[in-house]
Amino acid sequence: MADELPYDRILRECLKSELRVINAHLPSKQKPLSDLLSEEYPHVLCRDGSTHLFKRKELKYLADLLDAEEQKELSLPILIGVVAGVGEIVILCPGVVEEKVISKILDMPLTRGQKGIVIYKPQLAIIRKLLRTTTQYLFPPKL
Repeated sequence: MADELPYDRILRECLKSELRVINAHLPSKQKPLSDLLSEEYPHVLCRDGSTHLFKRKELKYLADLLDAEEQKELSLPILIGVVAGVGEIVILCPGVVEEKVISKILDMPLTRGQKGIVIYKPQLAIIRKLLRTTTQYLFPPKL
């Protein structure tokens, strides 16, 4: 970046600011599935100050896929990285529990890449149909 042109530096900084705005809906902190199941109104607080509510039906669906220990490990919402113009979607997964959930939903074995689980747009439609409130889109600079 030392040989970067001034215009490129300005453009990069503008894009970073725009991505912060686009990602303002993301949670300040994710919560374990086990904690959300015990809340009267399952929710997380978002970076923009809003509240993201989870549908209890989706939480119960996820709970049925996992044992009690895995419910403590699954952080929600599950973050899905989307890059414009690319056919691949990356589900960010710090642990193997997310991989297990997505694998069961798609009814197929998955391979974890360097950044997470790589899926394709038709598979994303299946996941989002079942997990509308327990997944959120993340728009990274690049994955």
